[in-house]
Parts: sequence; C-alpha cells; structure tokens
Amino acid sequence: MPEENFLSLQPSESVVANMASRIFSAYLQKGEVNDANADEYIKKSTQLAIRIVNYTDTVCKSDGEWMVEKNTGPASLL
Repeated sequence: MPEENFLSLQPSESVVANMASRIFSAYLQKGEVNDANADEYIKKSTQLAIRIVNYTDTVCKSDGEWMVEKNTGPASLL
C-alpha cells in the first residue's frame, strides 16, 4: 500500500505550489526533465515561482496593504 501524505498548505503556499507546477510542466514539455534531474527542476521551478511572487509583491499593493499603509481603514471607502 502506498504511503499516505497529508498536507495543509497556507493560501500563499498554495499559490506558489500552483505556479511552480506550471513552470515545472513547461520544463517537462520542453523535454528537459528526466528521472535523474526531476528534483533539481522541482527546486528550480519553486525558486522561480517565489521570485515571481516576491517581485509581484513589490510592484502591487493589495487592498489590505494599501489601507494599512495609508492609515485610512475600511471606513475611508464610504
């Protein structure tokens, strides 16, 4: 019987995992991944996803970040 794994990812971890899987699948489609280097490409894909997330976080502000930064709170939207 296969070993069971139970995971509970935070929302931001799920976003990174989703992005990494898409990047990894692109490497697969290009034929760059094989059994010998799959772990290396998983790591590379995840690191690239994290770089994209970090860059996005520097150039974009969510509603929550904007309101906290401006000290205006939700009432300012009224």
